[in-house]
Amino acid sequence: MGGTPRNSIGHILPGAGFVAVGLWHLFNHIRLFSLRPDTYVAPVWFPAPRVRHLELILVLAGSAVEFALEMFIDHSTFLPFDADGSIPSDRLHNHEHAIICLALLVYAGAALHLDRVRARCRRELGLLLVAVVFAQELLVFHFHSTDHAGVEGQFHWLLQLVVAACLATALLGVGFPRSFAVSLARSACITFHGVWLMVIGAMVWVPSRVPKGCSLVQEDGRDTVRCHSKASLHRAMALANLQFGWWLSFMTVFVVVLYLYVCKRYPAEAAYVRVPEAGEEEERLEQLKCGVVTGGDGVHGFTSLEIEV
Repeated sequence: MGGTPRNSIGHILPGAGFVAVGLWHLFNHIRLFSLRPDTYVAPVWFPAPRVRHLELILVLAGSAVEFALEMFIDHSTFLPFDADGSIPSDRLHNHEHAIICLALLVYAGAALHLDRVRARCRRELGLLLVAVVFAQELLVFHFHSTDHAGVEGQFHWLLQLVVAACLATALLGVGFPRSFAVSLARSACITFHGVWLMVIGAMVWVPSRVPKGCSLVQEDGRDTVRCHSKASLHRAMALANLQFGWWLSFMTVFVVVLYLYVCKRYPAEAAYVRVPEAGEEEERLEQLKCGVVTGGDGVHGFTSLEIEV
């Protein structure tokens, strides 16, 4: 039978969003570190050249659209609840996916507001909100109401490994704001998170991509992959592991190549120490209370890339 386009697109489009954000962070973290390695402090998000909050606005828009699709639009009825106010059994997975979108909305909205009001410790709060997003996602996929068994379960189990890595690097970023390695790993994990979501969308719900000896069947109102024998199941699960390894190796090589290119393209800038102006020392002390000193202290000539976020 044919696969459900919504199942496939529902993984590929969010995956593309994670890839875009991850690549944007990868490039900017490497560029920022290459330009000023001695004063590097990792931002949570990066302002765009003309629209400062473009990254956060796109996250808000994408999450809102996906939330609406999960809760209202992509169903025969537009109501996410039954007449008595309960959640229908066949809609539980939609509510679970919507929770992840809600966590993203909270992060992006809060980060945007914190930046507008120039709140203290907004970087640390922003990273904690990022950690909440990945913790929520890990919780949803680990205790998913949908029985992710067999081939589909293997792909989602591997996804949990990536999400756990994203969560760990987000928490490490709070304690190690000047660690380029942590920021690089976090950005690479976010990118790989998106790549793997796209792989799931393509390999699990596109009939022509289903492993040999397996097929798409409909169970409990949804499409899933079922294999015809134990040997076919073991082969299909091994192929999922192999694909994970192939994409991980590709991602590693890509990050190294990108690092070398960006470092060559943006060599370190010369910096000189200047005498702090009136009021700067007080601002620096406030930043120290949050456990971080931004790169603007004592170094002249900072560009918009290092605007505090």
